[in-house]
Amino acid sequence: MSQDSQTPLSGAQTPVDNTSIVDHKYEKTDSNLDHLPALPEKSFKDYLSISFYCLLVAFGGFVFGFDTGTISGFVNMGDFLRRFGQVNAAGDYYLSNVRTGLMVSIFNIGCAVGGIFISKVADYGRRIALMTAMVIYIVGIIIQIASQTAWYQYFIGRLITGLAVGTVAVVSPMMISETAPKKVRGTLVVCFQLFITLGIFLGYCTTYGTKTYTDSRQWRIPLGLCFAWALFLIAGMVLMPESPRFLVEVEKIEEAKRSIAKSNKVSPEDPAVLAEIELIQAGINREKLAGNASWGELFTGKPKIFQRLLLGVMLQSLQQLTGNNYFFYYGTTIFQAVGLKDSFQTSIILGIVNFASTFAGIWAIERFGRRSTLLVGSVGMFICFIIYAVLGSVKLYVNGYDGPTDKPTGNAMIFVTCLFIFFFASTWAGGVYTIVSETYPLRIRAKGMSIATAANWLWGFLISFFTPFITAKIHFYYGFVFSGCILFSIFYVYFFVSETKGLSLEEVDELYASNVVPWKSAEWVPSSREEQAKTSGFERSESA
Repeated sequence: MSQDSQTPLSGAQTPVDNTSIVDHKYEKTDSNLDHLPALPEKSFKDYLSISFYCLLVAFGGFVFGFDTGTISGFVNMGDFLRRFGQVNAAGDYYLSNVRTGLMVSIFNIGCAVGGIFISKVADYGRRIALMTAMVIYIVGIIIQIASQTAWYQYFIGRLITGLAVGTVAVVSPMMISETAPKKVRGTLVVCFQLFITLGIFLGYCTTYGTKTYTDSRQWRIPLGLCFAWALFLIAGMVLMPESPRFLVEVEKIEEAKRSIAKSNKVSPEDPAVLAEIELIQAGINREKLAGNASWGELFTGKPKIFQRLLLGVMLQSLQQLTGNNYFFYYGTTIFQAVGLKDSFQTSIILGIVNFASTFAGIWAIERFGRRSTLLVGSVGMFICFIIYAVLGSVKLYVNGYDGPTDKPTGNAMIFVTCLFIFFFASTWAGGVYTIVSETYPLRIRAKGMSIATAANWLWGFLISFFTPFITAKIHFYYGFVFSGCILFSIFYVYFFVSETKGLSLEEVDELYASNVVPWKSAEWVPSSREEQAKTSGFERSESA
């Protein structure tokens, strides 16, 4: 395209008034951007390229899931026990409860630290942050694979990989939401959770395939595959366009134009591309005007900021206290206890159920709303865990804990476990993150979400670490502990969780300021929509 045929659009001028974009940085608002041209509507096939790039980013979730799926198998492999375990009086190798708990749970501590601190590398670029995380991840994997007999070396390696995965868990969804076109943004963001469940499933499959080896290939081959996942993600970041929101924020306008153009398959000189940059700037302006809240504002801010902070912490905590990781981290150990000759096969079944059920969750959270989805999930999980705990503690053992187990009872427990995983994956797995992301106002969102997420990682650590000790003492009575937590979640969701489906951040503030009780929040209509509700029979659920 020649300059004679069309005036080129530069990063220094806009097609609106020929003034500098940067000069408007603190002046643009949504109201004076309504007339700007919009990016053209396209069919789904036109988004295949950017969808592929975003799936590469979402692949970070696979790295997380694969670790969860493999560690449950490692702690039951013969070579792993010989190298890192101890010998009992009978000459058998075993991992003490302390070693098992530490090696499994330290990953969560690493994730918490990485998510809070190392994720700040994203301030220098989302792609840089993900590639940095994968370099750290590779270092952690090398340390684990190089471990010979020192269990604490393997422990340190898992801590380092946790730092990387925690960073990815923050940056990947952020980058997808900032890069994906609006038409497919929601689907692509949810793919991060899908890749987590896919990683868990393939982790189970990998350990099932390598358990027949008698040497270190049992666990070193699955760990070696992690190099491929890391290199794949790094290569994807080389191809992936940088987040246009980040580029505009650091005033790299030309690069932002190319990123948006690549995402939407249009020319960088298309007027709609620069219009999109103006819209991004408007959002950045609002954030700058809001400023950064102090930590004290989390306790004193209005409307009801502290109440909303507690809501996020409670939901993230209760997500762990449902007991889902009791099955995911210790799946093979649990099913050995119910008398299965090959507990690895059952873990694969759990992985399939977990992955498939996530699709139901994507549909349910938008169809039925946040509150109803969590309530149904809590009721379903409570029933399943009560049955599981009763069968395990009353019917499973025929002649004491050291004797044989009842095969039909064991099969029933496996079925109930699969049903529990279905209820969790289709409700609380994604529902909690959805609610928390919609609850905080812009001014305190970063701090509020970081505290809530830290609560999730903390409970993940505690459950992972103490589960071996607790199950050694009370066996399947442990299920009653999780049942009690799930029962509490039913009442908590009903009395404290408001419906935020279809509300903007400003409308969420109005919801809390209006003092509407949570069980009536689904019928609440923002004041700005009251007239529309009167004249057109407006329903909030239809506008979502």
